[in-house]
Amino acid sequence: MTITSQSTKDDRPTGHSYLLKTCLFATGLAGIVAEFVLSTLASYLLGNTTVQWTLIMSLMLFAMGLGSRLSRHITNRLLDRFIAVEFLLSVLCATSAAAAYFGTAFVNETTFLIYSYAGAIGLLIGLEIPLVARMNEVYETLQTNIASVMEKDYYGALFGGLLFAFFALPKLGLTYTPIALGSVNFVVASAMLWRLRNLLEHRRKLMAAFWLTAAALISLAIFIRPIVRFGEQSIYRDRVIFQTQTPYQRIVITEWKGYYWLYLNNNVQFSTYDEERYHEPLVHPAMQLAASRRNILVLGGGDGLAVREILKYSEVDSITLVDLDPEIIRLSRTQPALLSANEGSLNSPKLRVVNNDAGRFLDASSDLFDVIIVDLPDPKGPDLARLYSREFYRKCLKQLSRSGVIVTQSSSPLHATKVFLCVNKTMASSGLSVLPYHNTVPTMGDWGWNLGMRAEIISPNQLRGRATKLLFDNVDTEFLNQESLRGMVHFWKGFREAQEELEINTELNPVIDRYYRASEWGW
Repeated sequence: MTITSQSTKDDRPTGHSYLLKTCLFATGLAGIVAEFVLSTLASYLLGNTTVQWTLIMSLMLFAMGLGSRLSRHITNRLLDRFIAVEFLLSVLCATSAAAAYFGTAFVNETTFLIYSYAGAIGLLIGLEIPLVARMNEVYETLQTNIASVMEKDYYGALFGGLLFAFFALPKLGLTYTPIALGSVNFVVASAMLWRLRNLLEHRRKLMAAFWLTAAALISLAIFIRPIVRFGEQSIYRDRVIFQTQTPYQRIVITEWKGYYWLYLNNNVQFSTYDEERYHEPLVHPAMQLAASRRNILVLGGGDGLAVREILKYSEVDSITLVDLDPEIIRLSRTQPALLSANEGSLNSPKLRVVNNDAGRFLDASSDLFDVIIVDLPDPKGPDLARLYSREFYRKCLKQLSRSGVIVTQSSSPLHATKVFLCVNKTMASSGLSVLPYHNTVPTMGDWGWNLGMRAEIISPNQLRGRATKLLFDNVDTEFLNQESLRGMVHFWKGFREAQEELEINTELNPVIDRYYRASEWGW
């Protein structure tokens, strides 16, 4: 006997209804994880997390609505068709990462493949709930049926979200999470197939689909790692020697002729070829200008290179390093390339590591710091933009000793001019006298920083004058000296012309994100 939309309630076992709703819980779990996987893949491979998550989630929800609409045209063999949908979803979900990396390595069409997968998977997910609801109407009244079906789907979505955030992504990464996801749909289809096989009209075809899908999942599990490794290697110019996925980011290290590059979410963080041209200007002007150098705060900088430079000052008593991702800290303490670059700085007894968001740390801390070094990623998206806001700099100012110094990396004044100038203007609006400066870092381009001290004790001109007189004779540097710093505080003709028109970046109006997206490095 076949379950159809025309069936009427009879004395069939209620266990079938339980099975249907259990399967729907599993598909609800798989559906939400599929959305998260594709959004994460798009963010990593295509860039701009906020845009990619917004577009992928919106596309999949639209496709789900379209799938629900198309389900009205399925009028018979509902069980057969539901099982077929689950097998197809199993294959699509499991192969999503492999297809994305295939697109990167071979056909240069990653965007088309990821968005095609999102549309196709969303369409099939949209078919599931109507089909289950129509099959389950045999066992329950309309009121109870709709409520129980939607309930199980939503509960599954919650469980899937927690599973993705706290287990799948950190433990399985983008390599095996899609296969595990596909396996969920496969188990759903298999349970329905074997338990209700006497109700199927196309049992042989579905049995063949079962064995083919099982073989595909096993084969993919065996070969997915070299596929992903090859696809990821095609993204980078140099040889990939290490890669891992954390709940916060994708970490990749590459090597070329004995030099190493660290990438977070496909964005270069440093190269041992020339990183001193970034970290010395970041750290030493602030350290030299501060009246005291006993208590230092580093926000970001989990690679340990800024801490390495700070430890060159014997009078430093304590360093507090705040980084959101504990994995980057662990790697910087153990991974040979990172450990060599930071000279074991993160194993210093003077260091205290706090795994927290920089803003939340400042909200909770009551300590005063002589120097605050902000070494965070560029303000890509609203979440990072708030760490370049007036409110953020005011929080820093409250925890800065009276003659203390704050310095922040400020992206490229050449390629993201409005971003750099917005940081400068925003810092000044928070009560700081600000010194902008920049340097050429060959592997990263022209890069800039903004350094600030309390406006009540020093003017911008006085700050500039003091900075250009620094000698750096008491610290071991490879690149930085008085002459180089004097050159860094000069900019080209017309550089500041746009600053008057720029808005101040605030938490409620994160304009710096818009400036970044409009820059040469934006999307």
